[in-house]
Amino acid sequence: MNYREKLKDKKRIVVKVGSSSITHEETGAANLAKLEVLVRELCDLKDMGKDVILVSSGAIAVGRHMAGLQHRPREVSEKQACAAIGQTQLMMTYQKLFGEYGHRCAQILMTKDTMTNPLSRQNASNTFDELMKIGAIPVVNENDTVVTYEIEFGDNDTLSAIVAALTHADLLILLSDIDGLYTDDPRQNPEARFIHTVESLDEHYMQMGKGSSSAVGTGGMATKLFAAKIATSAGADMLIANGDDFHVIHRLLDGREIGTLFAGQYDEHFCLADALGHD
Repeated sequence: MNYREKLKDKKRIVVKVGSSSITHEETGAANLAKLEVLVRELCDLKDMGKDVILVSSGAIAVGRHMAGLQHRPREVSEKQACAAIGQTQLMMTYQKLFGEYGHRCAQILMTKDTMTNPLSRQNASNTFDELMKIGAIPVVNENDTVVTYEIEFGDNDTLSAIVAALTHADLLILLSDIDGLYTDDPRQNPEARFIHTVESLDEHYMQMGKGSSSAVGTGGMATKLFAAKIATSAGADMLIANGDDFHVIHRLLDGREIGTLFAGQYDEHFCLADALGHD
């Protein structure tokens, strides 16, 4: 089966961008040139009649830059203060850019509690539905300002997969600083082979997860494979691709052989709360 040919027909698309893809590596400041391309790509999808949801990292990195910190925040309170500063700056930037292309965006901040509590989960689902009904583009992030270890997703790869499942999306695109899935870490093993398509995400593939090399983001390949397990079990296809050039979004939807595609394998026993390890 050629899964790539079907990508152009996807109707509800979740796009996740990592911190390293939207900030300047040297300073942590928002990369406005890249954000402009990202927003233009998403607005073009919206203009094609598709539902679009953006899961965006970057609040802590941007906040750190605006606060003038020279080091990466380590203490929880320091991370939360940076997130509080950076999240407002990021949303102001997104609002301005989406507005330039005639679209509205809306902020949704979530914690794991949002998903494991049935009432909160239903409320979140209703909010997403209503926003897309009125044509707004939800911009989602973990609520880093108040989150604690017990209620954090820990990375936006997992969060984006949960959002894809919650909103019944049929495609999740993870854009990060890696090209896709390899049989081994290509930086360490020159014999590592690139994997273009994963039809069934079994334990063999799950073992290929490696740690992240990024100094900015929190999600490595292991989190992306966990995200793939959630998204594909909910019936969505998932793509991992390099976010160095956001024009890759329309190339992916044109069916080009870029990144790694994980085919959706709907599991009728899939449960969001169980996927997050909730008792």
